Amino acid sequence: MKKYLPVLSVLAVFAALLLRSADAAAGARQGLAVCAATLVPSLLPFFVLTNLLSDLGLPDLLGARLGGAAEKLLRLSPAGTQAFILGLCGGYPLGASVVADLRRTGRISRDEGERLLAFCNNSGPAFILGAAGGVFQSAKAGMLLYITHVLGAVTVGLLFRGSHEPASAEKLVPSAPMPFGKALPAALSRAVGSTVSVCGYVVLFSALLGLMASWLTLPPLANALVRGFLELGGGVAAMAGLPPAPLPLAAAALLLGWGGLSVHCQTLGVLADTDISCARHLAGRALCGLFAAIYTIAGALLLF
Repeated sequence: MKKYLPVLSVLAVFAALLLRSADAAAGARQGLAVCAATLVPSLLPFFVLTNLLSDLGLPDLLGARLGGAAEKLLRLSPAGTQAFILGLCGGYPLGASVVADLRRTGRISRDEGERLLAFCNNSGPAFILGAAGGVFQSAKAGMLLYITHVLGAVTVGLLFRGSHEPASAEKLVPSAPMPFGKALPAALSRAVGSTVSVCGYVVLFSALLGLMASWLTLPPLANALVRGFLELGGGVAAMAGLPPAPLPLAAAALLLGWGGLSVHCQTLGVLADTDISCARHLAGRALCGLFAAIYTIAGALLLF
């Protein structure tokens, strides 16, 4: 019976779509509106710049400069340090993609890869400063959320550091930076693909949430939490109109740390051909959200 569960689940959703097609279509339209009004304008420019800086060699430079500190603090190899930096700069699911690539090439062990997944697959500044900060109409709120998000990831990294030495002490040979003329079109192409992928998940999960809307009526903050548990973009967008007060900001920090089930689906996809388990990723994302929410409450009480 267990092997048929995925098929039965998809059939159940398919039946619900047939029976409540108008609700699903309304949810999908809402997801498209979120993409057009919030996600594409805020994510695409940051994705382009992040990919461009990566191709121009910034992560290798930072890895070389910060590798010693990361090795002592988080017990990461030089390769793992780069994964952590890119995960903080590029957003979901870039961190997981980098970890998968490092594991495929043998530059990190399975254990280090699973440890990295717990805290390096994070929401990037593009979404937090642009989308989340924009929802609260406060640049100060966006900066607070990004700082506490990073602090939450570092805290989880400390919890998962263990007592052993870095799993791979092998020195990473930096790849040669791309010429700017080649890096820019490559960065743009990848950025468009990433943005389309994110929007695809937003629309899909928004359609599923549209099916739930007729059965579930919740206050605004609770509605945002339910939506964000499934899909981060829709959950954050549902906070529009809420004030940048400690409780709404803490809820946003929790969702940003958790990432949503859509992010976990994307992570499973990029790890599909590796031997890395997602168990620590799930635990790490939950803990990142919890710690970020705690830090955000403390920061919001001081700033707002």
